Amino acid sequence: MKPIWIVDDDESIRWVLEKALARENLATKSFANARDAIAALEYETPQVLVSDIRMPGDSGLDLLQLVKSRLPGLPVIIITAFSDLDSAVAAFQGGAFEYLAKPFDIDKAVELIRRALDESLREASVESGPAETPEILGQAPAMQEVFRAIGRLSQSNVTVLITGESGTGKELVARALHKHSPRAQQPFIALNTAAIPKDLLESELFGHERGAFTGAQATRRGRFEQAEGGTLFLDEIGDMPFDLQTRLLRVLSDGHFYRVGGHQPLKANVRVITATHQNLEQRVRDGLFREDLYHRLNVIRLRLPSLRERREDIPILVRHFLVQSAKQLGVEAKRMSEATIAFLQSLDLPGNVRQLENLCNWITVMAPGQTVEVKDLPLELSEGQSAMQAAPELPVPMHHAPAASAGHPPTPGPDGWLALLELQAATMLSDGQQDVMDVLGRQFESALIRTALKYTHGRKNDAAVRLGIGRNTITRKIAELGIDGAKED
Repeated sequence: MKPIWIVDDDESIRWVLEKALARENLATKSFANARDAIAALEYETPQVLVSDIRMPGDSGLDLLQLVKSRLPGLPVIIITAFSDLDSAVAAFQGGAFEYLAKPFDIDKAVELIRRALDESLREASVESGPAETPEILGQAPAMQEVFRAIGRLSQSNVTVLITGESGTGKELVARALHKHSPRAQQPFIALNTAAIPKDLLESELFGHERGAFTGAQATRRGRFEQAEGGTLFLDEIGDMPFDLQTRLLRVLSDGHFYRVGGHQPLKANVRVITATHQNLEQRVRDGLFREDLYHRLNVIRLRLPSLRERREDIPILVRHFLVQSAKQLGVEAKRMSEATIAFLQSLDLPGNVRQLENLCNWITVMAPGQTVEVKDLPLELSEGQSAMQAAPELPVPMHHAPAASAGHPPTPGPDGWLALLELQAATMLSDGQQDVMDVLGRQFESALIRTALKYTHGRKNDAAVRLGIGRNTITRKIAELGIDGAKED
């Protein structure tokens, strides 16, 4: 580990910090002015830089600006007198990790330097990794097993079934399997079978001929044709309607299928990867899933661990999501204090990695300050609730607002949900998704209708009045979106 640099024209401050850090077995190197520190940067770098603001010659702010241009990941702690607090705030906004106001408590100074040191070591571990952001992050033993399995399957075209709780990253694993397979240069097509209405799912999978049904004004290629030569990922396969399971089994068995309304068989050269959060064996026993299809899909099974089984991965995931979220919004990435990280590691987080990512998106938009403390987190987290997962079909997290109930409206930030919606849209667009308006529009309508039904205790017609839409419209939307719990007034 590299030494901690102390830059201050006050010899007594340098001496006190050197001795305090030596007791912590931390190496130091001191400079009486910024000029000498700048010269030293030509041939070596520190792990953490601690600098006074006011010094003869170049100031601490000059040093900060230079360091941030050369070493953006290096934590810089600024020492300032109380009369310089405006300068300290400017330094903080300019990229300083934190500032110490004179006279400072030496124990608190050491604690702050320790935090900066931890941040620096995390930065170093990321920089020493591959230049390309990995598809999946994880150092826990359970995730290493997943990585090994992906490696063993890298040259195979075998069918894979991915299981695990919602939000564990099943699609990321499917994409990694495709990327490291012989089909990597061909399309990867993903379809969430639970998100498509039953009467449209067959056309989505297999396509349709012109005139096959009302509204079919042109021939349309289905996902099997779009994935030709590549990989087709079918998420939430456990929710596939029983009659469509038969058609899927036929494709997997003989490699041929028909478009809806078609009479010409089409050959499918596609690797199928499926995923589910459900217990497929139990669904087979319940008669909801075909046993022969289950055996066709369950050639190789990969189980993804929940976040509760890999809590040690939470710090690196948090850092990655905060950087990713900040980049999409064009702002500086926030950081979490050690206490906040420890608090998150103590939670169950039933939404797993997706819930953690949504939380980091929320923090980027809503949390005050650059360093996030436990008190800055959404209230339901500190109360041990799981409101963030109340509407899992929503990719735009609404967890800054308490769940709606009759007579107790939610209290979201004024524009927070719009910023989060923009963030989700940006994420989907950057991933190359083509149906962003349709997907987000359906989820937006579903959220409105579900919330209105909660307010009206399931009374459909009352909910329509509250939303300002017609009775026939809400009836049609409830059917299209598969919303349960509605009843006639």
